[in-house]
Amino acid sequence: MKTVYDFSVKDRKGKSVSLKEYANEVLLIVNTATKCGFTPQYEELEKLYEKYHAQGFEVPGTDESIHQFCKLTYNTEFPRFKKVKVNGDDADDLFKFLKEQKSFAGFDPAHKLTPVLEEMLAKDAPDYKETADIKWNFTKFLINKRGMVVARFEPTESLDNIAKQIEELL
Repeated sequence: MKTVYDFSVKDRKGKSVSLKEYANEVLLIVNTATKCGFTPQYEELEKLYEKYHAQGFEVPGTDESIHQFCKLTYNTEFPRFKKVKVNGDDADDLFKFLKEQKSFAGFDPAHKLTPVLEEMLAKDAPDYKETADIKWNFTKFLINKRGMVVARFEPTESLDNIAKQIEELL
């Protein structure tokens, strides 16, 4: 059975990194950005990283300018990898795999940005709820210690809910 350990990614300097290096750790793979309404999630992601890293949790993250932004603005320490495409025919193979494992999970109706996202997405792609495409930045995939994708979280998902699922896997 294929797992995330079958993939390699490029670090922010272009060096290939096998995800096997993260074997036996719980991973949260995040499609990040530097300037969007969800960018403050870097701070919350760093808190998750600080809280659970010693127990075997990683947040593999995106290039050098993004690294500098994250480090200076949000003081993040978790690893970041090279920017890749996450949708379309030329999407990165890892993200193709992640989306095959877990499709769109729906936005949290209680989140203040949900109506904005739903309106924007419905205009461009009325069937957006039926596709596995990543809808917006900060979509997250939770990986267990065996390299299997166990959950997908849309950007509106509460980090507290994600933390609970991380704790169950550690």
